[in-house]
Amino acid sequence: MGAKSHRAPTLNDVAAEAGVSKSLVSLAVRGDAGVRPETRTRILDVADRLGYHSNPWARSLVRGRSQMIGVLLDDLRSGYHTDVVHGIEDEAETNGMSVVMADARRDPALLRTRLERMIGLGLDGVVIVSGRADSATIGDFARRVPLVVVGRPAELSPGIGQVSNDDRAGMRLAVHHLAALGHRRIVHLPGSPRPAAVARREAYLEAMHELGLEDEANVVPGIETLLGTLAPGSADAPTAVCCATDRIAVELIGELTDVGVEVPSRLSIVGYDNIDFAARMRPTLTSVDQPRRLMGSLALRQLADMLAGADARHEIATPTLAIRRSTAAPER
Repeated sequence: MGAKSHRAPTLNDVAAEAGVSKSLVSLAVRGDAGVRPETRTRILDVADRLGYHSNPWARSLVRGRSQMIGVLLDDLRSGYHTDVVHGIEDEAETNGMSVVMADARRDPALLRTRLERMIGLGLDGVVIVSGRADSATIGDFARRVPLVVVGRPAELSPGIGQVSNDDRAGMRLAVHHLAALGHRRIVHLPGSPRPAAVARREAYLEAMHELGLEDEANVVPGIETLLGTLAPGSADAPTAVCCATDRIAVELIGELTDVGVEVPSRLSIVGYDNIDFAARMRPTLTSVDQPRRLMGSLALRQLADMLAGADARHEIATPTLAIRRSTAAPER
């Protein structure tokens, strides 16, 4: 007895079994209105019985579109990136598109390599969720495929789609919240030199100036330096901190716990990103909430519009402030 073949069934197999032409099978599988209902039913029944599945890559050669888009992430482990991707996937489903995803692991060189491979797959377009891709890299690839960038506040060249959070508005919310509680000595722990972090640092300084607190403004270079300003009895010690990210805020709270500084009675803390953990840690973290799923949805919607011939645009999402237990009025 010969070995059983494990070859996947083809259009030819379905056509032979159903007693019709290969082209008619192709039309039936695509849902073409020109195929009689009873014929379509017979063909699809045969296809199901044989285990035939149409190949979207093969269909793309005929239609000129794959109905697949690439999503290149900065960090798959990040809650921010995960939420943006969920928004992209939900919108892709609505638009009848599929998503191919890759993780650049916070490495600009790897990001470029994986973007090159992704475009080589013949995808219809790409969404980049990263602040690490440099403008030259983005511009280079945008000349080859429709491209939308999420999370980069700095303006890019015309023809490149953008969706970003209003980082300045978010940091102003944080500073004004602390000032409304009665804090004056509000310092800032900055993040990386990437555009979003720079925008947040500049907005902190602007907000302190707006509130007449410019003499109190202080961008502290790191947690260790901040801890050094918290000596007992110091009249100039800060009473509140605006952090550039939730990751920095979580690390800071851990360090403060180790040295016996209580949050928020001794130091109020505001983070930025409103990651899922912010609502579960103790104390729960007040944080600027970027509408991450919405940003992903807007990115995919814009990419679909660009594929249909629309011009690229820069859409800016409005953040809100999730107020929790890491902020309170300063002790008198």
